[in-house]
Amino acid sequence: MNDVFLTRTGAFLPFAPVDNEEVEGVLGQVGSRPSRARRVVLRSNGIQSRHYAIDRATGEPAMSNAQLTASAIRALGDIGAVDVLATGTSLPDQLMPNHAVMVHGELGWPRLELVSCAGICLAGTAALKHAWLSVRAGDAVRAVATGSELASPILLARNFEAEVEHKVQALHDRPEIAFEKDFLRWMLSDGAGAVLLEREPQGPLSLRVEWIELSSAAHELPACMYAGADKNEDESLRGWLSFPSEQWRSSSVFAVKQDVRLLNDHIARATLRDPLQHIVRKRSLEASRIDWFLPHLSSFYFMPAMERTLAEIGLPIPRERWFTNLASKGNTGSASPYIMLDELFRSGRIQSGHRLLMFVPESGRFSSGFVFMEAV
Repeated sequence: MNDVFLTRTGAFLPFAPVDNEEVEGVLGQVGSRPSRARRVVLRSNGIQSRHYAIDRATGEPAMSNAQLTASAIRALGDIGAVDVLATGTSLPDQLMPNHAVMVHGELGWPRLELVSCAGICLAGTAALKHAWLSVRAGDAVRAVATGSELASPILLARNFEAEVEHKVQALHDRPEIAFEKDFLRWMLSDGAGAVLLEREPQGPLSLRVEWIELSSAAHELPACMYAGADKNEDESLRGWLSFPSEQWRSSSVFAVKQDVRLLNDHIARATLRDPLQHIVRKRSLEASRIDWFLPHLSSFYFMPAMERTLAEIGLPIPRERWFTNLASKGNTGSASPYIMLDELFRSGRIQSGHRLLMFVPESGRFSSGFVFMEAV
């Protein structure tokens, strides 16, 4: 097996940052008056600014997901020939064909192997693992992996009914309710990231990717975050194909939904404690050997629970070794780990010998990913 080195990072965030006071102006107002829930939600999630691929003049989407992804790949610079392109996203521009071939078309690269990974937040990490394995096995000399999200079109006001007044008061009592369908528009945003993987280190800084672990708790838990479906009474999902087309809109079948009870009860255990306990034993992980912890957080609301869980399993990584840019870049789903890594990689703060542990949870059906890298 070959060593695999992450040699370049790239990110693309569309248009100027949108601060908390501007969000409703860009996405549009739901109902006859401004949202009274917005401030409560934003105070809970801690996001200060984010990016939307929305034309401010027209209020319409100005870029496709494939275009966002291609822009992040171009941010890698002149990288030459590539053998594999692996992409991950929650929301491709169409049901068919897959996202990777659309990105390939945008780039105009010569013929190469393409893989498109579906999912939610973990889709980009799954793409990274495919690219890493391709280089590690010797099938590829150089591979590019991406994560991208274009959430803003589904967050536009025209897609939402007027807010229900009783939910506003409920937000004050239970901040986690902010993740329900009506309030996800204050959390999700647009962006894309990319990395280049090679067999040899390059330039002043490369990251040797030591291992990538992915796992799912779907055998024990039902779906928590979903779109294109609705929940049955037994918590199974009824997919969009089983609905008459006239119900797709009236029942908000394609809206992104979150079961906040499941999320709050299981996110720390199912995506962090249980899988990481196994990895700690398997990989002999110690907190003293982790210089940077990069958690993909959907909201700062969950940070204390994650910190307690790390201590509980014997991996108490001090907060000063955590790195996240959620507050300034927003929650970009499968793109967030790439965008986070790109900022840290380019900051000059990573030194040779530093070890990085990236944590990527996904609430879809409680999956998680862990990536361990060493700077060389």
